[in-house]
Amino acid sequence: MFGRLMPTEGKFFDLFNQHAELCVKGAKEMVGLMTNFDDLENRVHAIEGIEKQADKITYAVVDLLHKTFITPIDRDDIHKLITKMDDILDLMEDAGQTVSLYDLHSVTPEAKRLAELTLACTEKVQAAVALLHNMDNSRQIVGICEEIDRLESDADHVMRAAMSKLFRDEPDVRNLIKMKAIYEILETVTDRCEDVANIIEGIIVENA
Repeated sequence: MFGRLMPTEGKFFDLFNQHAELCVKGAKEMVGLMTNFDDLENRVHAIEGIEKQADKITYAVVDLLHKTFITPIDRDDIHKLITKMDDILDLMEDAGQTVSLYDLHSVTPEAKRLAELTLACTEKVQAAVALLHNMDNSRQIVGICEEIDRLESDADHVMRAAMSKLFRDEPDVRNLIKMKAIYEILETVTDRCEDVANIIEGIIVENA
């Protein structure tokens, strides 16, 4: 009877999945933004709206932590996982707002490629999170996390090449500063996805 009074453990995984879905949704908007500037303000507004939805899910997870006596995985891991997932969308919002504030009218192919890599990373995060409810999926989850690591390495290579090209070929210092900021934010999104993958791998080690 005491167990029936406790909040449903599976609710955590539902919330993780909802948040991961929003990360993918935000990344798709970011790719659209970096591809076509005709609808810039609406894209930025859409990313801001997605980030606010994700914040509500993050708050719900933290609130559920306070109300749940027995959690399905370590409490600290739950908090770290949802916090790092939330960082992903916070940075996407930063990227969109930076594009708007800097009044950019076009971006480089490298910026678009970094946005595409953020989308690929978030899709892998979503895939890993979707399997996390069952530790029988541990081998598959670890494989997905390794793919996230590879994508983050790809983003590192793209950013280094983009920075080199920028400092070599861009004559306008203002444009150089603007694009450097965009590159750095987008690459950091992939870093946060890698952080999520590392947390998930730690959860697998502790629970598998």
